[in-house]
Amino acid sequence: MTITQPDLSVFETLESEVRSYCRGWPTVFDRARGSRMYDEDGHEYLDFFAGAGSLNYGHNNPVLKRALIDYLERDGVSHGLDMSTVAKRSFLQTFQDLVLRPRDLPYKVMFPGPTGTNAVESALKLARKVKGREAIVSFTNAFHGMSLGSLAVTGNAFKRAGAGIPLVHGTPMPFDHYLDGKVPDFLWFERLLEDQGSGLNQPAAVIVETVQGEGGINVARPEWLRGLADLCARRDMLLIVDDIQMGCGRTGAFFSFEEAGIVPDIVTVSKSISGYGLPMSLCLFKPELDVWEPGEHNGTFRGNNPAFVTATAALETYWADGSAMEKQTRARGEQIEQELISITEENLADVKEYRGRGLVWGLEFHDKERAGRVARRAFDLGLLVETSGPESEVVKLLPALTISPEELDEGLSTLARAIRETV
Repeated sequence: MTITQPDLSVFETLESEVRSYCRGWPTVFDRARGSRMYDEDGHEYLDFFAGAGSLNYGHNNPVLKRALIDYLERDGVSHGLDMSTVAKRSFLQTFQDLVLRPRDLPYKVMFPGPTGTNAVESALKLARKVKGREAIVSFTNAFHGMSLGSLAVTGNAFKRAGAGIPLVHGTPMPFDHYLDGKVPDFLWFERLLEDQGSGLNQPAAVIVETVQGEGGINVARPEWLRGLADLCARRDMLLIVDDIQMGCGRTGAFFSFEEAGIVPDIVTVSKSISGYGLPMSLCLFKPELDVWEPGEHNGTFRGNNPAFVTATAALETYWADGSAMEKQTRARGEQIEQELISITEENLADVKEYRGRGLVWGLEFHDKERAGRVARRAFDLGLLVETSGPESEVVKLLPALTISPEELDEGLSTLARAIRETV
């Protein structure tokens, strides 16, 4: 593919140096549909990024787009704070009927603000309010957001340093596999809880991702998650599952914790809950935890009604049949796994490990800088992939759940070529 030099001058001179994704993909995108993006010169890119997981149903999904256009054309409410609206009522009823009731989940629904970190902040605030304690336990290589409370339970040193102030009341514990199976699960954690001299204040809650996306596609075993849930129950700590990137079907089931058979006390959801890439997040919690006073946590943009409309359409389209989407995602995941096995066998000396669940996978190299080179070469070949991990050492695959088998094969072949052509 021939790439002409795009005009990036206004971005480079006016936009802040904080921009990141555009540095790895130096072109100007113009259109997108399904799993394809197109730049202003018409070059086509297969998208294995999916808006960092916010486009599980692809770009400009036609069913969701039609629902959105119809709503806007009839002058449906756009901005509503937490006012009752037809769009919100429709979403809540559909979410209850298609997601909560079939899974026997008793959750109340809170709209904390437009982004994932809003959901995390509200979850932490609620846990502290309920338990009357400040300490929160998180895990090594966790990522929960960029606002101060979320950063305090995030592991990445670079992200944490950006806070500019001490990040307090958060204590990290080893995530599953962190100690290579040499230490029994939660041995250190439980010992600290038991020891009055450990210096660990009794935590209000534990927050965990079942699959650490930004941390390097680290997959927790179901038995590890069950052990964590049991520990929280025994030690009077709330269990918060951050399902912002791994929820909405990314790992197969609608919620990523379903496979483990646990029911968290609090769940945070965002990214693909709107289905269309529109800002929206949820904080779900057991009814007995609903101790908020009216207005105690609020925000101007927590009532994004166009997002309610596309979210409802997404649930009705893809989750009315509770198993079809899950089966398709698992089948696509097996397709990825088989190709990663082939890539690993072909590059045995260079590939350290591949890992994943459903439609989130990571490929880690012994040479930590190779992942970045592979991602850059993939872009040259027309494939969008990002890197993850504390040192960006993992190539991260995050295609839309609606991607076709043929598109998946095409992207995986391009990835294999990028690896062969990168040293």
